[in-house]
Amino acid sequence: MKKIIRPHAEQAFAHELEALSRFDKKDKPANWKLSPWAVLNYILGTSLEDGTVITPKYIGDKKIVEIAIASLLSDRALLLIGIPGTAKSWLSEHLAAAISNDSTLLVQGTSGIGEDSLRYGWNYAQLIAHGPSKQALVAGPVMKAMLEGKLVRIEELTRIPTEIQDAMITILSEKIIPIGELNEEIQAIQGFNVIATANDRDKGIYPLSSALQRRFNTVNMPLPESIEDEVRIVHDRVIQLGQQMHVSMDLLKDSLTKKLVLIFRELREGYSIDKKQKIKASQAGLSPAEAISILHHARIHHHYFSDKSFGPADIVPGLFQSIVRQDADEKTILQEYTETVIKKRSEFKDWYEVLHTYFKEK
Repeated sequence: MKKIIRPHAEQAFAHELEALSRFDKKDKPANWKLSPWAVLNYILGTSLEDGTVITPKYIGDKKIVEIAIASLLSDRALLLIGIPGTAKSWLSEHLAAAISNDSTLLVQGTSGIGEDSLRYGWNYAQLIAHGPSKQALVAGPVMKAMLEGKLVRIEELTRIPTEIQDAMITILSEKIIPIGELNEEIQAIQGFNVIATANDRDKGIYPLSSALQRRFNTVNMPLPESIEDEVRIVHDRVIQLGQQMHVSMDLLKDSLTKKLVLIFRELREGYSIDKKQKIKASQAGLSPAEAISILHHARIHHHYFSDKSFGPADIVPGLFQSIVRQDADEKTILQEYTETVIKKRSEFKDWYEVLHTYFKEK
């Protein structure tokens, strides 16, 4: 049997969704597969009466998830905004999986996207042969969601040029898509709504018009408040990714995860964890998502190319590249942090030795 590299959320967690559905006696909005109560428990995690464990998909403030769900119950769309790596896309996918049992209705925002990606396109063979007709119309993800009463996801909304973004205004305010060529319109049925994600820090983003902003309920996605939450997010996700590889990797020690997360937090925030030492802050995207990527790839590399125990020597190359890849000046920040902070910590002796050697070689 062929293995799917990355199953959709509704596939990977089908047993959890089915179990929640069995116990879900609460009122369900039109075309929602689960009630808001069950959606919240699917996202935050719980244990059901039959012993089924619903794993948490988002670790953070419960209020954020409640507001997101409540927004999708209203006539306004939901915009999850924040810096890269704050689980915007992850939360968006799982909300769509729990509410519509379908996270595949997706528009991926890019600077080259056309208006047809947000509305509809045409089968040009049919169009040339028979002219504009319903048979020649090709529904995009937004139109499909409107026709089926489902959620549609728009990723990286601020990557889409402003004039293309504004094609959403009629959809969000009137819940229709006019088809001028046919002198008709598509009306959304109950259950339709939009979840968009956007980041407010990367270069090359397009601002949202005020008209479009007014049609969204905006939820700001913060970085994890505590180091314990951040360690848990990173560790759990790395283990999940490792299990999808279907190979027996060395266990990821909690201490390694915590030390990488600690380095990220200190460089990100500009001071030591005890708040006693000021540190030159890095402008690199040192988010939980980046830490997950570093650890996951380090484990893969170690499994296939190393006979030693998994440790800092496997992690440091990814850490180095993550910080310096966009700006060579970041190397100085990391080197200064290594000599003034890492060197003084006895529990980081092995990390210091690897980092110190790595700088000599680079």
